[in-house]
Amino acid sequence: MTSVTSLTSAVHQRLASALSAALPENADADPLLRRSDRADFQANGILALAKKAKANPRELATQVVEHVVTGDVIRSVEVSGPGFLNIMVTDRAIMENLAARAADPEGRLGVPYAERPGTTVVDYAQPNVAKEMHVGHLRSAVIGDSVVKLLEFTGENVIRRHHIGDWGTQFGMLIQYLDEHPHELDHQSAEVTGEEAMSNLGRLYKAARKLFDSDEEFKTRARRRVVDLQAGDPHTMALWQKFVDESKIYFYSVFDKLDMEIRDEDIVGESGYNDMLAETCRLLEESGVAVRSEGALCVFFDDVKGPDGKPVPLIVQKSDGGYGYAATDLSAIRDRVFNLKADTLLYVVDARQSLHFKMVFETARRAGWLNDDVTAYQLAFGTVLGEDGKPFKTREGETVRLVDLLDEAIERASAVVREKAQDLSEEEIAERGAQVGIGAVKYADLSTSANRDYKFDLDQMVSLNGDTSVYLQYAYARIQSILRKAGEARPAARPDLDLTEAERALGLHVDAFAETVREAAAEYAPHKLAGYLYQLATLYTSFYDKCPVLKAETPEQVENRLFLCDITARTLHQGMALLGIRTPERL
Repeated sequence: MTSVTSLTSAVHQRLASALSAALPENADADPLLRRSDRADFQANGILALAKKAKANPRELATQVVEHVVTGDVIRSVEVSGPGFLNIMVTDRAIMENLAARAADPEGRLGVPYAERPGTTVVDYAQPNVAKEMHVGHLRSAVIGDSVVKLLEFTGENVIRRHHIGDWGTQFGMLIQYLDEHPHELDHQSAEVTGEEAMSNLGRLYKAARKLFDSDEEFKTRARRRVVDLQAGDPHTMALWQKFVDESKIYFYSVFDKLDMEIRDEDIVGESGYNDMLAETCRLLEESGVAVRSEGALCVFFDDVKGPDGKPVPLIVQKSDGGYGYAATDLSAIRDRVFNLKADTLLYVVDARQSLHFKMVFETARRAGWLNDDVTAYQLAFGTVLGEDGKPFKTREGETVRLVDLLDEAIERASAVVREKAQDLSEEEIAERGAQVGIGAVKYADLSTSANRDYKFDLDQMVSLNGDTSVYLQYAYARIQSILRKAGEARPAARPDLDLTEAERALGLHVDAFAETVREAAAEYAPHKLAGYLYQLATLYTSFYDKCPVLKAETPEQVENRLFLCDITARTLHQGMALLGIRTPERL
């Protein structure tokens, strides 16, 4: 792979050398100037150094300027304000750097691999067996998928895990109800799969739940059925497996509509850790991490108390011998650390479960399963809100089915594509409508910091104006149109040409792609990449408005501007792919 040092890094290296020359006795100078590759060119580290050395920052900045080497990378540098350094890089440096990125034989645009990649297990997209997926399942899937793509692109060994809900009391309830009411699913033929089959299972679940809550004798029978399930009773297991298999077909259909790859080998639900639960409890109790309290096995925390001021424990095993979510989650940690050899465990889970995971992680640390070398982190996400600012519901107050939401997004997007389409067939409009609609849903989610709530507004999501994926997709399609119309002219970087302000701004931003990807991956922050891409599309729009491409003044300028178009399109394409969003060639 072609290794390309970003212009920001190159400038910081020059500043660090200049500062070391100006203050050779100061060993702290270099780190202060290397605080972040994404820091602006004003190098505010000088202000911090001046404060530490009790020196006049403007005088210190002036000394640094005297030692800055200019010519190849830096065109000029001057002191501004209290001690900022305003730096202008050369046009040649911009174009040479972009040419090097374009020449990357692996097509990575010069994005380097991480220096010390590790193994990260990413737990995301966690639907429940025998239940339809709703809007609440959207963020875990979309955010997790993008984080996986970012980590893999930077060289991390990623192990995907989909911790589906496929075990516990609800399955004893379901199986017992079906045994007692076999006619409930008699009408369902073998050909009924996917959404229709899941709708039937959902209806069955509601009926079973109603009986479970109102009939104590049925509740007792259902709980006895859970024991049969845990013991591996053949008849019970066969019905359970039928629920799981049918649900997986449905899951795959929804994720396929969401344009996400979910592999069967990555689905390890709660049942996958069933054989580990007793040992997990034994290890916790023998080590003293967990203690018996009123018959239950509990872990207590000094800082977790209820409204009455009494400690609220993490219950690992219930007083009746049953296991809860904590036992399963702790067993999963053991599996991921000791069997999968992961050094990072990342959980893309609703922020409302933060206390649970805080207690689970602390319990694992006390047990020695997590330590300085093996860490766990919850990437907590906020809630999808309706236009009224409340959790997104239907008009009847029901949870919104995810497939309904996606279908409506595709329908709205198809209308937008049809309105703009000039030479697209109906089949192409349908294909582009799906790409634009799903992209709109994903981008609205990913352009918001994960820990924040966001409003689900389809009208805004499919708008051609503003911070939307449609705006980015149309920018990409516009570039492809220009490249198709170029005839014999070909993109070629011309470092010898002078650049306009619009060309410089676009070129400098394209050059920052690698640093943005690195930062977004390191911080599990797809929203930073989304923000970068929106700014890229905005700068390209300004460039397009101010700089004629095919009608530029000279053939060399045509080639150079075609090159800027091409490198921008490639950056948009790669960046959007890391968000899990398609970039149609024509719109």
